[in-house]
Amino acid sequence: MLAVTILVLFIVFCVLSARLFVFPATGMPARADAIVVLGGDGDRLDFGLQLASDGRAAYLVLSRGLPWIPPGICTQHVGPAKVICFQPHPDTTQGEAEGASRLAKRYGWRSLLLVTTQDQVWRAHLRFQRCYTGRIYSVASPITWYRWPYAIAYQWAGTVKAEVFQRGC
Repeated sequence: MLAVTILVLFIVFCVLSARLFVFPATGMPARADAIVVLGGDGDRLDFGLQLASDGRAAYLVLSRGLPWIPPGICTQHVGPAKVICFQPHPDTTQGEAEGASRLAKRYGWRSLLLVTTQDQVWRAHLRFQRCYTGRIYSVASPITWYRWPYAIAYQWAGTVKAEVFQRGC
């Protein structure tokens, strides 16, 4: 009986991990008010720059939590999008949700397109929906296969933190 219970729990864990972190729900409108590139690894910056170049939003918002931001870009345009850079406080997804939501309120944005990696989509949406009342869309750049074990463990820990200890904006 114990072995069956452990097997069922393991299967539930795997299915939930796959649904939340490996194959998250994503979707992109033709246009959003702002593209918000969240900090972290992966090709998210290049993806966000391409979306801005394609005219998908009037603003491109870059978190200074990114590993690298091109020098001088924070005062420029990428395609038709005006670039805004901000330093999240704290330097986490929570801080990014709070900072981007303040910008959204200041500029009157009604829709955000979050650019992140596929493992972070679900948790980023959870954090942003607590701080921002407009429409939230997400797109994801893939992560390399060897990062998956760490990414899943990290996202589970972050999800527990968000659901148990930090339930507000």
